[in-house]
Amino acid sequence: MSEKSGGEAKGEPKAIPLKWALRGVAVLGVAGIVYIIAQASINPQRETNLKSLATGEMAKFVTPVEAAPAPVNSFQDPTGAPKRIADFRGKVTVVNLWATWCGPCVIEMPTLAKLAADYQGKPVEIVAISVDRPDDADKARAFIAKHAPLAFYHDPKMALPFAFKPTASGMPTTIIYGADGVERGRLAGGADWGGKDAKALIDKVLAES
Repeated sequence: MSEKSGGEAKGEPKAIPLKWALRGVAVLGVAGIVYIIAQASINPQRETNLKSLATGEMAKFVTPVEAAPAPVNSFQDPTGAPKRIADFRGKVTVVNLWATWCGPCVIEMPTLAKLAADYQGKPVEIVAISVDRPDDADKARAFIAKHAPLAFYHDPKMALPFAFKPTASGMPTTIIYGADGVERGRLAGGADWGGKDAKALIDKVLAES
């Protein structure tokens, strides 16, 4: 993941040999194909219902290969204490991986704040986890402070993205869990999470929980 503004591919280090880059693209491509093709392996009815809502701003939403729980890796809560995604079990949990150096992340954050505000008082939690370096933690914290009611969560080791199956290979990535703690699907890239498309999806997951 590049630390250049906007997260564009042009920011990748030029020292990486071309054959390595092509090999990486091939691996990611195969992983993506497997991820989509194997969707019907779990609860076909649920999958069909959610897939029908992958439209508009949620068009890139895909359902998982297998009904997997969240990674056990911990990150920091607003007080600096360790937290895990499983700690939010019992709520529909929307995990957003982001960084201040990621342009699409910065653009979509107000929409995540709107989503959080719209679901206040309901069993829905929006967990925006920064993967900024420790040196940029204060900058990231200040940014989130402008987008209440979102709280500041931080993964200073940038380990969490690689703990998901498949890995979250780019920023932003948003992963939705049902109240049972099992992944319902994810969306790679920026989106408007404050609009009707996102709410229809969250409402469906909420109704199934």
